[in-house]
Amino acid sequence: MSELDLVALFRDAVRTVPAYARFLAACGVDPAEVDRPAAIPLMTKADYHQRYPLPDRCRGGRLDAAAVVAVSSGSSGRPTVWPRTVQDERAVTARFEQVFEYGFGAAEHSTLAVVCFALGNWVGGLYTVAACRQLSADGYPITVAAPGNDIDEILRVVGELGGLYDQTVLLGYPPFVKNVIDAGLARGVDWTAYDVKLVLAGEVFSEQWRDLVAARAGTADPESGIASLYGTADAGVLGNETPLSVRIRRFLAGRPELASSVFGDARLPTLVQYDPATRLFEAAPGGTLAFSADGTVPLVRYHIADEGGVLPYEELVAFCREHGFDPGAGPRLPFVYVFGRSLFTVSFFGANVYPENVTVGLERPGISEWATGRFVLRTVEDADRDRRLQVVVELAAGAEPTPARAELAATSIRAELLRLNSEFAHYVPAGHQTPEVVLRPADDPEFFPRGVKHRYTRPDS
Repeated sequence: MSELDLVALFRDAVRTVPAYARFLAACGVDPAEVDRPAAIPLMTKADYHQRYPLPDRCRGGRLDAAAVVAVSSGSSGRPTVWPRTVQDERAVTARFEQVFEYGFGAAEHSTLAVVCFALGNWVGGLYTVAACRQLSADGYPITVAAPGNDIDEILRVVGELGGLYDQTVLLGYPPFVKNVIDAGLARGVDWTAYDVKLVLAGEVFSEQWRDLVAARAGTADPESGIASLYGTADAGVLGNETPLSVRIRRFLAGRPELASSVFGDARLPTLVQYDPATRLFEAAPGGTLAFSADGTVPLVRYHIADEGGVLPYEELVAFCREHGFDPGAGPRLPFVYVFGRSLFTVSFFGANVYPENVTVGLERPGISEWATGRFVLRTVEDADRDRRLQVVVELAAGAEPTPARAELAATSIRAELLRLNSEFAHYVPAGHQTPEVVLRPADDPEFFPRGVKHRYTRPDS
């Protein structure tokens, strides 16, 4: 399959996008001298999206050419607007099609697609509904129901309609979908009656989690029946798990020494395949990712800073075979692996949780007197494979770690997250919005060692 012509996209953006020409000038780049991809500067949200007006980032400087806009929130909670046309959505629909047709057999089986992402103007829900409806319009026997992230309504829809279809697909953020399944079991729902499949996004999860949720949902084959998507608000779905990528991930999950040699890290990332004709990935500085994509707002070497890397199809498949595992057939598409969001955020129920939001909660009177302001934000998984948001807070010298102080800090952090982070307020169920606060002494060697630059986030535990 041919790759996106990056230099051609660059030249088109120079000619048609007002902001891009100004961006190049600010970078000191003469477009006439650019003749190869490496000569094109990386763009970021800070130096491009946040610097130039939205209409100027659209082709022809015309925002009114967009068919729809969606929003996502940044660290301040102020929504960022992402415009797109119906044509822009085609590349995203293709990723859903690969999951539904080749993973779920949706061409031959009637399917109830239940969208469990937050609705409203949020990116996840809008994109998912649009993609599933387009598959239906293209001839797949798929019916879309969109109860959003309302567990009672999801269970009502499944109970009334699920039995009328060959299979039911739940689409949402991993911890929320698990909550739906667990709530159904508690209410006597027989998930096996609905041949449940799952489409998940926004979180990295373990293979143990996949197996546990598959068992509870009655999903017979976790490799083909549960698929994770990798996406960004800027350009929608960028890649998706395939049965091939899941088989390879499961092989590597049981062999950490091999996984480390492939991914350069002991953590197990999400492993997806992508179409380089529409979304062209490349490795960026510091073990991060950049991609290029055409659209209403063209993205040319856009540095999203997610930790990860790119692996050619032939290279990864050959590696598996060299180590005694034949992953079988699958699309001959390259792989991209992603450890999670950038080093400065934690993803929880699909919402990006930013340290800046937590900082405000710890600066309140009654807390700042006994807390230093340093903390570690992370998500942790319990024995039941449920995830919770945890904030490890450093106490001031001599301060006591009392339950009352932990509760006060948790309540304050929750209030600021709801106030400042609109994704958190809309995506995270009320019962999960209060973080677990752990109080540690000053200069605690595990979380707050002396002489080391502090990191406010840590990989999932």
